[in-house]
Amino acid sequence: MEGITRVKQYLEFVRNETVSVEEYTARAIDESRKINSEHNYFNIITESSSLEQAREIDKKIKANKKVGKLAGLLVSVKDCISVKGVESRAGSRILDNYRPLFDATAVARLRKEDAIIIGKTSQDEFGFGSFNANVGVDFKIPLNPFDRERVTGGSSGGSCGITQKASFAHVSLGESTGGSIVAPAAFCSVYGLCPTYGRVSRYGMMDYGSSLDKIGPITKDLYESALIMEIISGYDANESTTLNVPNEEHSKYLENGNRKIRDMKVGVVKEAFGAGVSEEVRNLVWENITELQNQGVEAEEVSLPLTMQYSIPAYYLLAVSEASTNLAMYCGMRYGKHEKLEGNFNEYFSEVRSRNFGAEAKRRIILGTFARMSGYRDAYYIRAAKVRTLIINEYKRLFKKFDALVTPTMPILPPKFAEIEKLTPLQNYMMDIMTVGPNLAGMPHLNVPAGFENGLPVGMLLVGDHLQEGKLLRLANGIY
Repeated sequence: MEGITRVKQYLEFVRNETVSVEEYTARAIDESRKINSEHNYFNIITESSSLEQAREIDKKIKANKKVGKLAGLLVSVKDCISVKGVESRAGSRILDNYRPLFDATAVARLRKEDAIIIGKTSQDEFGFGSFNANVGVDFKIPLNPFDRERVTGGSSGGSCGITQKASFAHVSLGESTGGSIVAPAAFCSVYGLCPTYGRVSRYGMMDYGSSLDKIGPITKDLYESALIMEIISGYDANESTTLNVPNEEHSKYLENGNRKIRDMKVGVVKEAFGAGVSEEVRNLVWENITELQNQGVEAEEVSLPLTMQYSIPAYYLLAVSEASTNLAMYCGMRYGKHEKLEGNFNEYFSEVRSRNFGAEAKRRIILGTFARMSGYRDAYYIRAAKVRTLIINEYKRLFKKFDALVTPTMPILPPKFAEIEKLTPLQNYMMDIMTVGPNLAGMPHLNVPAGFENGLPVGMLLVGDHLQEGKLLRLANGIY
């Protein structure tokens, strides 16, 4: 792609008319199709609308008309985030042929700055997975960009895979409920920034867990993450959980005057380096911590006993309960795929959902329905909500002393598909041990590529206090 691989350089070239947006976009679409034929990162590629928008941007620039900050930037979007007029299915057959009549707020804000949406990326069905192997019925599983016999991580696997594999300047919008931005970012060696809950509007996103879902950028460098956060963040009157706080200029944390990290302190979570964490992962993450120390960062071992012991059960009780509620509307009448109307409502409802939901979606609906039933709600859902508050308090105590906490992002190297097939559902869920804590607490966290072992990537996770994404960017920028 003419050597233009980074967003900052590309945007400058577009504004200076050094590059034609239409030509660049056409070549990017061609490359995306080739990559997709080998790795299954896109559920749909929006060629015609992308090229039409690219032509309009070229015309505006030639006419000396004002263009947005992201003029010509190519963006892929996770399938659960609505894009107007583009089939958006959250990776599920039950939403076949659904074309939203509006853009999600995050997408609308990107489009307002003249970004170009090039397609919808693969994901676990409704976000239900750590490996992106739980795709919906008739969907293809995305393959790791470094080894096609291995997983991308989930559930934003398509977004992370194309971000790593594409040679053109590009960013992706991912979504996280319990780790779905940072987990695949670790397995694909890209930056994944999951913001504070409420920092970015969820309006237009197909819900998994309403008290947990967050939209964030997936990029190849930190400047791109900061830039996208500046655009998509901010209060939204359409979404009641957005925070009405000033929007930060995140890129300022990467400028020369703010790059020094000598005055910062990080807590290294000791439980995150124990049993169940591979030696290769442990060693590479510690190498990165040592690099931070060499830059003058003070690192101290800390403990999160409650979080590490109870975050998995608390998260899955809360998440599946909310998921079963959110997915109840897909009954084949008002929402969801229609089938031939036969039998009574319960028979029709059951037939539609049995035929069009995948196995993991069914499992989580059943678990969630049980957990919030009369007689069980207090014992499970309410108790999990109380544990969540205790977990938030445990993090808050540490953030009185530390700027960030450090753990591996994933406890293992990207596994082969043959290996994950042998895991029980509970073993699958335990892969989220590092990531569900900050997601339960609604705290920002960033995957930082930590290096490679035998050609496979490892990620380091930085976790910050609420609304402290800037500190995470600053710390990560000090490593490389």
